[in-house]
Amino acid sequence: MTHLPAPLPTTAIPLGRLARVVRSKNAGPTCLTIDLFFADAQAYARAAASDALQPQAVAPLYGVPASQVRRFELPDIFALKLSLPRRRCAGDPGDGDCYGAQQHVPLLEVML
Repeated sequence: MTHLPAPLPTTAIPLGRLARVVRSKNAGPTCLTIDLFFADAQAYARAAASDALQPQAVAPLYGVPASQVRRFELPDIFALKLSLPRRRCAGDPGDGDCYGAQQHVPLLEVML
């Protein structure tokens, strides 16, 4: 018997429930990268097609201009990557997340 994944709901669901992995990390001291990994092609396609994950929608969540948000689509591994500038250089006074490891949180409740 072949195990097939359950179909995705047709109503909007939070990214944190759709993605298998949502993580962030530094990509140098002034840049942040956010990785979104999905379990299958169907979940990936839903996320990739969503307006909520376009630079103009992500930018306000991080207080940066949309022109500074870069989005990379990696369909072979069911992943999206977002790169954007950090608000503060890693390790500067006032930087509450030196490694950038908690910066993915604003995306978890984004509805897709």
